Parts: sequence; structure tokens; C-alpha cells
Amino acid sequence: MRTDVTLNDWVVAGIALAAGIAAGLLLRLTLRWLGKHAKRTRWSGDDVLVDALRYLLPWAATIAGAAIGAMALPLTDRVRGIVNQSLTAALILFATLTATRVIAALIKAFTQAKTGVAGSATIFVNISRVVVIAMGVLVVLQTMGVSVAPLITALGVGGLAVALALQDTLANLFAGVHILASKTIQPGDYIRLSSGEEGYVVDINWRNTVVRNLSNNLVIIPNAQLSSTNMTNYTRPEQELTILVQAGVSYDSDLEHVERVTMEVVDEVMTEVEGGVHEHEALVRFHTFGDSRINFTVILGVGEFSDQFRIKHEFIKRLHSRFQAEGIRIPAPARTVALHPSGLSASAVLPHQREASPELPAMRTPGQL
Repeated sequence: MRTDVTLNDWVVAGIALAAGIAAGLLLRLTLRWLGKHAKRTRWSGDDVLVDALRYLLPWAATIAGAAIGAMALPLTDRVRGIVNQSLTAALILFATLTATRVIAALIKAFTQAKTGVAGSATIFVNISRVVVIAMGVLVVLQTMGVSVAPLITALGVGGLAVALALQDTLANLFAGVHILASKTIQPGDYIRLSSGEEGYVVDINWRNTVVRNLSNNLVIIPNAQLSSTNMTNYTRPEQELTILVQAGVSYDSDLEHVERVTMEVVDEVMTEVEGGVHEHEALVRFHTFGDSRINFTVILGVGEFSDQFRIKHEFIKRLHSRFQAEGIRIPAPARTVALHPSGLSASAVLPHQREASPELPAMRTPGQL
């Protein structure tokens, strides 16, 4: 085989490489056009497929052009083998990166469809990326003629030392996997920890769980701490909640009338205010004879945790306005205080002293005047 390279050989190799680059650019433009049409469809899988092909095919065409150009050159067998191995390894590397993008996009789409929220559990995405890239690198090394068996053995021995050095990181990683696998928490759930942190779960990554509270701030909680603490999930097993609103009326009120008016206000709020669950059975329960009023609890249903504030707000406003219109009185707290001539209040006078001093004057607070 001749080893001298003529001008004609370089021209042919250059034309092959240029043709490969031109084909890659043409494929990229075509796939970009297809991507715009894919976004108009409801199925998200075509978006993932077109995005993956737009990344892989232009590079594959360029590598193919380089391979054809290399075949046109009078190379030695050794050099040709090195060139072929290098181009094959590059193609495998780009295919690995493409597979990583496809798998990550599919996992994101699955988690979004499963939880119904915009956030996704990136811990699975990161794990899948590491696994696919590691497999691709091993295939590339095998293609280049590097034995991977000693490398795997060395990684196994070194992995023990790494595991000891990264105990906290690995503990958070496996805690995050356990949290998602057990389905106790999913992105979009509203949770409250025993330590006081609460909010919507935005994401669960390899180390932390990100929670967005109602003031729109992010709270970062290590996965290991989250899995070992007491927690209330207000989204599971169902998103609808039951809330309690406390109220009270004076002793001279007609309780049947109070209950009827309250239920009418409840029906109005459940129908007109966003977040109310009209199908939920609302209840009014009188429960306590207080110091100056009869206390009762109103049981309401809301669609999710954050809806309770809007429902309570509207219910209290409308109930107060309706009670005023119906002549139902909500008394202010009142307490009777008896004054002793020595200056002590009645609460400080012993029972036998009260009996011995019947002349103790009584005074009412302004709430009873």
C-alpha cells in the first residue's frame, strides 16, 4: 500500500468531510423544523425523540464524512485502525450522551404525569445519567482496546474508601430514594415537619428536599433528616381537607336559628368561593358553655391546604355580616370582679372570707355594661 498522499487524495478526503458537515447541518435544520411541529402535539414523546435526533444525527453525519475521507487517504493499517477506533469511540460517546438526554427527559415526563405538578424528582434523573454515562465510558474504553476488568476491580476497591468518606452524602442519597419509592412524599405535596418547617415539595434531589413555603421562600431539608422526622402530609391519601372554624353566640340566642343561618352561609361560601368543596358534608356542632357565650365549631371542606385561608376569610366575613342582619349577637368576653375592702380582688379572697364579708361590692367589666 502506497503511503504518499497526493493532492487528489486530500481533495477527495476534504470533499467527504465537507459533505458530512453539510449533511449534519441540513439534518439539524430539518429536525429543528420537525421539533416545532412536534411541540404542537399532545404527546411529549415526539418532542423527546426529535430533540435526541437533533443532537445525534448531525454529529453522526460529520463522523461518517470523516470516516469516508479517512478511507480515501492512503494510510497504513495501524494508523487506519487508530482512526477507525477514534471515530467509533466518538460516535459511541455522542450516542451515550443522546441516550442520557432521552432517558432524563422520559423520567421527567413520567414524574410530571404521575404527580401532576411542574416539579420533578431529579434524584432519579441524576442516577440514570450517571449509570448511562458510566456504561458508555466503559464501552468507549473497550472500543479503544483498554481492558475494563482491572478498572472495574480498582473502582470496586476504591469505592469502599469513597463510601466511607461520603457517608452523609450517601445517606441522603438512599434516604431520597427510599422517600420516593415508599411514595410517602411526592413533588407537589404539602407537608409539615415536627420541627415547624412546612410548604409544598418542589423537588427531591440526590441530597436535599426542596420545600417552598407559603411566603414563596425555599426551605432546604436534607433527605436523611426528612426521612427520620415526624411529618404530616396534607396531600395524601387525598388532597381535600377538612377545616374547623370556631365561633360563639350569646346565651339568649335561638340555637336552631343560629344553626340554620350558619349552614346557609356555609352553602354560599362553598358554592361561590374558589377552593370550596360543595360536595363535602358541612356540619355545625355546639360543644361548650363558655364564660359569656355558647361556643360551636363549623366543619368545612377545602380543595387543598392553601385554600383554607381564603375559605376561612370569606366565611368569617359573611357569617359576621349575616349574624348582624339576623340580630344574632356575638358577645365580647366578660368577667365579674369583686373588690375587697383590703384591696384584694375576689379571686384572692378565700371562700370563708367571702361568706364573712357579704358586703363585698361587685364590678363588671366594660364588656358587660
